[in-house]
Amino acid sequence: MMLGRFREALGDAQQSVRLDDSFVRGHLREGKCHLSLGNAMAACRSFQRALELDHKNAQAQQEFKNANAVMEYEKIAETDFEKRDFRKVVFCMDRALEFAPACHRFKILKAECLAMLGRYPEAQSVASDILRMDYTNADALYVRGLCLYYEDCIEKAVQFFVQALRMAPDHEKACIACRNAKALKAKKEDGNKAFKEGNYKLAYELYTEALGIDPNNIKTNAKLYCNRGTVNSKLRKLDDAIEDCTNAVKLDDTYIKAYLRRAQCYMDTEQYEEAVRDYEKVYQTEKTKEHKQLLKSAQLELKKSKRKDYYKILGVDKNASEDEIKKAYRKRALMHHPDRHSGASAEVQKEEEKKFKEVGEAFTILSDPKKKTRYDSGQDLDEEGMNMGDFDPNSIFKAFFGGPGGFSFEASGPGNFFFQFG
Repeated sequence: MMLGRFREALGDAQQSVRLDDSFVRGHLREGKCHLSLGNAMAACRSFQRALELDHKNAQAQQEFKNANAVMEYEKIAETDFEKRDFRKVVFCMDRALEFAPACHRFKILKAECLAMLGRYPEAQSVASDILRMDYTNADALYVRGLCLYYEDCIEKAVQFFVQALRMAPDHEKACIACRNAKALKAKKEDGNKAFKEGNYKLAYELYTEALGIDPNNIKTNAKLYCNRGTVNSKLRKLDDAIEDCTNAVKLDDTYIKAYLRRAQCYMDTEQYEEAVRDYEKVYQTEKTKEHKQLLKSAQLELKKSKRKDYYKILGVDKNASEDEIKKAYRKRALMHHPDRHSGASAEVQKEEEKKFKEVGEAFTILSDPKKKTRYDSGQDLDEEGMNMGDFDPNSIFKAFFGGPGGFSFEASGPGNFFFQFG
């Protein structure tokens, strides 16, 4: 027992009580060995026999309580494992192992739950300790494979599952895990192939099927969500792409690629504040020149988005030509000119005056190459005396349409106007 060789010690203790069934210390030793090996029920029988021989024996009384406590921890752990409350199972197994330090079954259950909680180094350590003592232990081989599987080292994981099945062909968990690992690897590879070939619809379907194989494989599923997000971005389903990338970072909040993909989708949908937030997260994690530039670009677009969008006001594209800008101004200036709305309510007149002024501002900036360049680059227009607060839209309008008396609005019926040039 002092050497930790409890199975040999158990054989000696059993032989001692066979020789003398009234030997209290022999029954205590037998019970202690059973308990250390995790057989709490057998331990209870041994301690009960010791108490029958000496009902006042304090050691037998305490050890009997310990054995019952271990049985209770086992019972709770079994229930909590079914509920997938893996933290509680680990807690129960830690308490049980205080009394049963040589129980491989408890250690394996603890290691499996540690793997399910993503605590892979701890799980690997427990399984490796068992394999050092017994390299044929199928449960320990299964846990080693499980850790590799959940760390997205699927090929190596399959090797451990196959080895576990070689030692125990009926090992149900190893069989299921091996099947899932092979299926996941195949689906993911097929999806990657379809994506590279430009068959985005097929890639989407394959990644979706792969995501349904094992919801517990967090790291692989995070990559699958990100891959599907990339497919959705190629299909211009940007909202779906953002949702996929969000699911990826929920599973793995250190997954830089998913943050970058989502940030680009936010940029493409003009959600600049969200893009800046993602790029800041990336840059804080990996301070590269590329990430710094992406962050600066997003910050610039955010700044630009908070100004008036002169292209939107004129209803033109950002690559509009000079003629297109002039045509747009002509159309919108006439549409919103105050004279055209002189018969409207005070509220409508005020709104149209505001739009008329904005149209004039937009034309002033976008028709001037220097001002347009500064505006497009996100620079402050006020820095070079371009203060739009003192802007007179009527001056721009008169200059554009040819000076005083160049036009007039005439009524042609209720609510209808036409303009006449002098």
